[in-house]
Amino acid sequence: MFPPEQAREADSDRGKEKRGNVNDYEILLMLDPELAEDRQTEIVTRTKQLVEKGGGTWLSHDVWGRRRLAYEIDHKTDGSYHLLQFDAPPATLDEISRVLKIDDGVMRHMSTRRVKGGTRAAPPPLPPAESAPRYEREERQDRRQEAPAVEAAPAEAEAETAADTSPAEEYAEPTVESEAPEVAPEEES
Repeated sequence: MFPPEQAREADSDRGKEKRGNVNDYEILLMLDPELAEDRQTEIVTRTKQLVEKGGGTWLSHDVWGRRRLAYEIDHKTDGSYHLLQFDAPPATLDEISRVLKIDDGVMRHMSTRRVKGGTRAAPPPLPPAESAPRYEREERQDRRQEAPAVEAAPAEAEAETAADTSPAEEYAEPTVESEAPEVAPEEES
């Protein structure tokens, strides 16, 4: 038989009385890279104060540093990343998101529920070849291909003349000629 105190509660209710309605969260902040360190610290400190004021506990703050963006945001190609981890009620997370949306120093932020047993380490930075914007990598690749292309220029010229059909001609519908045999005009006498 079960002890009387365990017999009264369901399995799904065990452990909830200890933590209440608190979830594990993490926020990945992308701050403007042109902000001073003091301003970045101020944004993180404000977030920490909101967590503690809302009844949550602050776990960690990891500075991932300046990283290149996949695409420009507000004409900026870099962002300064910060990973914030904390436990808080959902209402506190709503308030933090509201404040971060208003702040001009925050370019983007993403709040997620933290996976138990997840890692806290930042991903490694990209190697220098991949950290350049895509158009710069393509330009370098084009320059590398131009050197051997000088020797192969006559072969390319022949290929271009053979393929002088315009794209419109290449994909145009074939013309259907009438099936009537061509008749030579009769000469008038």
